[in-house]
Amino acid sequence: HDTMDPQCRAQDVLRCSICAVSIPSMHCDVCNSCLCKSCVGEHLSDLSKSHKVVPFEQRSSTPNYPTCTQHTSRQCELFCEQCKIPICVQCASSQDHRRHEFVNIMTIFERKNKDLQEHLKEIEKSIYPNHQKFASNIQIKKANLKEKTNVLTTDIDTQGEIWHREIDAVVKILKSKIHEIESYQIGVLDKQQEEINQIIFEIQQVIINLKKVLVSNDMSFVFSNKSRNTEFRNLPPEVNVSLPRFHSQKIDTKKLQEQFGSLSSMSDSMYENEFVMGNLVSDVNAEYENEFTINTTGKEASMPKEPKIIVARNAGQGVLNSLVCLNDNEIWTSGQDSTIKLYNLQGELLSSIQTKSGNWPWDIAITKSGDLLYTDPKDRTVNKVRSNQIQVVTRLESWWTPRSICGTHTGDILVLEVSYDEKQTQVVRYTDSSKKQTIRVNSNGKPLYSFGYYNKFICENKNLDICVSDYGAGAIVVVNQTGKLRFIYTGSPGTTKGLFFPSGIATDSQSQILTADSNSQCIHIIDQDGQFLRDIKHNDLHFPRVLCMNNSGNIFVAEWEAQVFDVGVQETETSRRLNLENGANYKLFVTKDSIDLGDFNRQEIKIKWPLKYIRRYGFHTRNLFMLEAGRRCETGEGCFNFFIDTNQKELKMAIDNAAYDQSEGAFSVKFRTLRN
Repeated sequence: HDTMDPQCRAQDVLRCSICAVSIPSMHCDVCNSCLCKSCVGEHLSDLSKSHKVVPFEQRSSTPNYPTCTQHTSRQCELFCEQCKIPICVQCASSQDHRRHEFVNIMTIFERKNKDLQEHLKEIEKSIYPNHQKFASNIQIKKANLKEKTNVLTTDIDTQGEIWHREIDAVVKILKSKIHEIESYQIGVLDKQQEEINQIIFEIQQVIINLKKVLVSNDMSFVFSNKSRNTEFRNLPPEVNVSLPRFHSQKIDTKKLQEQFGSLSSMSDSMYENEFVMGNLVSDVNAEYENEFTINTTGKEASMPKEPKIIVARNAGQGVLNSLVCLNDNEIWTSGQDSTIKLYNLQGELLSSIQTKSGNWPWDIAITKSGDLLYTDPKDRTVNKVRSNQIQVVTRLESWWTPRSICGTHTGDILVLEVSYDEKQTQVVRYTDSSKKQTIRVNSNGKPLYSFGYYNKFICENKNLDICVSDYGAGAIVVVNQTGKLRFIYTGSPGTTKGLFFPSGIATDSQSQILTADSNSQCIHIIDQDGQFLRDIKHNDLHFPRVLCMNNSGNIFVAEWEAQVFDVGVQETETSRRLNLENGANYKLFVTKDSIDLGDFNRQEIKIKWPLKYIRRYGFHTRNLFMLEAGRRCETGEGCFNFFIDTNQKELKMAIDNAAYDQSEGAFSVKFRTLRN
């Protein structure tokens, strides 16, 4: 589409709105129509509204007051400061506005007009030119990338001429890898160019609309206009692309491919600010197309005796973030404070470790030798505790933060890392403190794991497979020890109603994989090849979140800690789009991370709004709660209204506490075994 500066485009000559031939000499301020003298009579013949025809030079000389929604025969000449709406004189004397403060609507109108002028000035002088400049730089980067690619392929050809024909296949492989990287990066740049062009187009429309509003002098347009300057003010993250270096080696016919040369590992900075278009979850699921995906009920396998389920509940403050069994009777726990605590099953505190930085750990794990591991995202460190002494295993580069962690059967450490802009996820293997392996994409160069805010947990199976529960993608992603994708499990249709939301993950002695599904309030069990075996449900198991297993096969579970409210849906444009029935009853769950909408009877989660992506919330009236979702929510942007008959103050307080009161607090764990 055209990205021409709207200020530079030729302007059409104004024509009469009726005959479209004559140049207008008159103007109807009510209809905002341009008229020639010959057509004035025809225009006035429309008796459905009162017209005000003035000479064209005097158009919009008088304000067009909005019609009162309560008293349609009157115009709104006042503005209610409490209700923030235009009202007529009759409304001002009604009980609905008793003791409210009113101001002349022209005062508000002039203030709004001034704001719109400032917004237009900023968007035309700063925001729009910046986006144009950003778009032009992409073409330059693509040309440079092509030029460097040609240099690299020439180097490989020169090295290949020294070797005899047996190495031609090796040359072909290496060149193919380079072109794959180039193609992938060109694809990233193309995506960003498409997105920036779309944003530029939207900015053009905003400019046109703002100018129309300012010219029309129509108060209804002014009051209904919402500024998008904040949305457009920041440019998208810039993509930095690069290519690997080619390392030539001395000839050794026994190790032909290895000694011919290899492509260096891509630097992490190459993928900095990688741009991903569209909705997070749908994009990731699209990447899984054509992969081997397990989502059907497999054959029932022979299972061991029913395991015990032991629920770990926090008797203190905050939320339990992680559990890991040291042995059959002792379990390490961590929550929203800087202390990692060791309990026995009787709930007695045996030992505690204060993190080195004073930050609270994201995840904890146990090594093969029994040492405690924990990740510190704020400090970007992976840490090991041995004999109560804390050793920093590694400090990540500034672009990455460590999240989930596990020890392996070979003594290595697997760390799930997320980029600071939350647009990349990778699994990294560390031997001692050295990075030995990075797993990020599949064989087609597509991301294995979802991006963004959503939690992911990691563990290693007995067969050395690496298993990741990916909440954002709604999948269990399993790769082998070399990083090759084995399968993706997206839930069994026979047991999972609605979406599959895996969180905590563990494996047992038979290499079976267990994952907590907070949506269906159960634990899925699948075999090592991704076939569904069965699920575990219990009346006293609510929204399982974190889990681990001890050597006896008992399952330890920590649950989401949520406050629950009964609500009814008031229809909005967004609720209609998502097929939420007007007046239907639902459960609203408020957790420390999100507001969730669940089925009223089964309490299964239908929609999840992360708190960090909610634009605003509050009560329109005493019983009508409003929530405005941002565009990074899975619902997309839009407003949702809910009726709530009781506990209105408690709902507001629960969200306020979750959104603003993120203070750390000491936790205390109690264990309870669920009876079969």
